[in-house]
Amino acid sequence: MKRILMYISALWFLSAFFSCVEIEEYPNTPRGTFEALWKIMDEHYCFFEYKQVDWNRVHADYAKRIDNNMNQESLFMLLDEMLWEVKDGHVNISSPFDFARYWKWYQEHPANFDQKLIDDYLGFDYHISGAIQYKILSDNVGYLRYSDFSRGIGESNIDYIIEKMRLCSGLIIDVRNNGGGVLTNADILAARFFNQKTLVGYIQHKTGKGHNDFSKPHPKYIEPSTRLRFQKPVIVLTNRRCFSTTNDFVNTMRLAPNVTILGDKTGGGSGLPFTSELPNGWSIRFSACPMFDADMQHIEFGIEPDVYVALLEEDVQRGKDTLIEAARDIIKEND
Repeated sequence: MKRILMYISALWFLSAFFSCVEIEEYPNTPRGTFEALWKIMDEHYCFFEYKQVDWNRVHADYAKRIDNNMNQESLFMLLDEMLWEVKDGHVNISSPFDFARYWKWYQEHPANFDQKLIDDYLGFDYHISGAIQYKILSDNVGYLRYSDFSRGIGESNIDYIIEKMRLCSGLIIDVRNNGGGVLTNADILAARFFNQKTLVGYIQHKTGKGHNDFSKPHPKYIEPSTRLRFQKPVIVLTNRRCFSTTNDFVNTMRLAPNVTILGDKTGGGSGLPFTSELPNGWSIRFSACPMFDADMQHIEFGIEPDVYVALLEEDVQRGKDTLIEAARDIIKEND
């Protein structure tokens, strides 16, 4: 048997579920690589039942297309096609020459985002604290842009921002096009908008090789920060490219008082990913731990906003971001 280390990417969950697992050793051939990939997914992927994927049927369909004489690029393309069956942006193969990915979760939807507009709103006099760009707009509404949860923020960063924004009538947090990152970064920001300990979701991990072998749901809570907290209206701007950790951030923030989610449905991506190695040296990443909302409902396919707003072309031509303007209007109504 061959020991394969499988690494979980969420730091807050690392201590509980970092593990190595025993899997059957396969030869470094196209057939061996295919069988190893199928088996790893079969035993450890977490959404087969929820997505109603017949993984045995997938094996039957693709096994007959494997030829040990096929070159590496042909094998890569075939495995990529196979993994599209699970429709999961967290499922990827990495090779020296390509990166297999499923991005259809956002590609067939409106972007509802224009970076040039954001640059115009920020101008040249905005502030930067950690990974957050922020500014007080002309109508005394605070604007925060967090584009990547992989980029860190510290408690002191958030202190500076909230102190700067404390006299604002409200706050806009723009996480559009944020593809995720580190859950800790999302949670320390979210904690500034809660006043009491709040159940925000659950997580499970695989306990066996069966598709339904999961632990009991483990609750996730947000504890209110003991530092500066913001108590006025908050609008979180979302679009389809809000994925993974950003999906979790939106799920958390919708339970905070005074918060409205505005924009489009998020892109989803609620399975915490593991990585493993294939016989030919490629790596496979896949969702292994499902996450749920506070009602124990899956959030894998995204979260609906409280208020749907689309970016209108006529506003873009005027140099206006429809979502930011709608958020400003809501804050003014509650001022």
